Amino acid sequence: MGHAPRRSSEPQRSPRVYYHTFGCKANQYDTERMRQEGEARGSLTVARAADADVCVVNTCTVTNQADADARRFIRRLRRDRPGARIVVVGCSAATRADDYRRMDGVVAVVEGQDPVAVSSAVASRPVLLELWASLDRIDTEPVGGELLRRRAGAARGWLKVQDGCDRKCSFCATRLARGASRSRAPEEIVAEARLLSQVHPELVITGIHIGHYGRDLDPPSTLARLVARLLEQVPGVRFRLGSVEATEVDDDLLALLTESGGWLAPHLHMPMQSGAEPVLRRMRRWHTREQYRRRALEIVERVGAMGLGADVITGFPGESEEDHAATRDLVEELPFTYLHVFPFSPRDGTAALDLDGRVPQRVAGVRSRELRKIARRKGAAYRSARAGGRAQVVLEGLGGAARSALTGDYLRVGVSSPPPEGGRGLLDGTLRSDGGDLYIAWPRPIPSN
Repeated sequence: MGHAPRRSSEPQRSPRVYYHTFGCKANQYDTERMRQEGEARGSLTVARAADADVCVVNTCTVTNQADADARRFIRRLRRDRPGARIVVVGCSAATRADDYRRMDGVVAVVEGQDPVAVSSAVASRPVLLELWASLDRIDTEPVGGELLRRRAGAARGWLKVQDGCDRKCSFCATRLARGASRSRAPEEIVAEARLLSQVHPELVITGIHIGHYGRDLDPPSTLARLVARLLEQVPGVRFRLGSVEATEVDDDLLALLTESGGWLAPHLHMPMQSGAEPVLRRMRRWHTREQYRRRALEIVERVGAMGLGADVITGFPGESEEDHAATRDLVEELPFTYLHVFPFSPRDGTAALDLDGRVPQRVAGVRSRELRKIARRKGAAYRSARAGGRAQVVLEGLGGAARSALTGDYLRVGVSSPPPEGGRGLLDGTLRSDGGDLYIAWPRPIPSN
């Protein structure tokens, strides 16, 4: 007759967990939810992998290179911290789960961002787990769960309002990893914003495609209605829009940008991807060059001094010298203050992978460097023009230790002296120039709206 295994009487030590995040603000938000859920279940968050029992790697799959970066990082973790268990989660885990399961040291793969599944994997013994968060589940279950209370160690908080995307750009794998667009209930978002506002003087409204917020709700809503509600019901905190498409900045949203007194930051990041009509069609973008151009000019004319950024992909399959010149001309014309420029990188599972007319990587790199040079020049000119003007800033760092601040129009500037009242909240001051570098002088608190 067999005997039941004897249970150890020694108390179980709380696992020490290190989190590493690749990719976008939505991924960073997801990691914070995982951290909060894990801590609620008894785990301890540590800042270094060297101190961890478990390493959670939240992956990105925007390109094949992003997948490769995650695998390289996991191998380094295994080498540097051989005793740690590794849990792989996120977008790349959703599309390449088996690849990660075969890696040494990986004890669990969570195919998605479910914080409960991640915390369960963190708490488990070192055996291979099969934790599934299928795309069917991603598509049908609403985003929800425990509200996020803070973004650890950061001045600005992330406020995720939706997940997934309904668009099918030919170069993008996000739809494969995240599923269709799902909006959070506005009541839940407002409640979370109130919690986060107790810690963070600025909240960034983020998601995978925030311009589609509210389309799937009953009754349907819009991003502009959500922002208006946040401004009204969560006073005293600055909100900033994450990446949003130019054609989805409707007149209501534009009115909030112009009339909120800076509480909705005068800053937009509007993905452009290309300024050439033939390339936009191959990318399966839904706007034309002229639609993007006209809307960008209208927005800046209405708002005035504002930060304007965009994503641009160079060397997309079939991009000719004439196409690149059209993109370059549009970048020169529009009042961008910064750009994120990337040479095209093929991604498995996307339509762009099978397009002909592949542009040599060397050529794509040259085109990227040319656009970045233009963006640096335009950004420097904008910074110079802002010297002497007023700015509302959030300090980055802990109170008097802050060495930089972020303006509403997305300029990172220096801090001239210790801030008043410990530097809490939104501060008002004047931008000064010192050898070409901007700094904020003598900020003073702004009364709550």
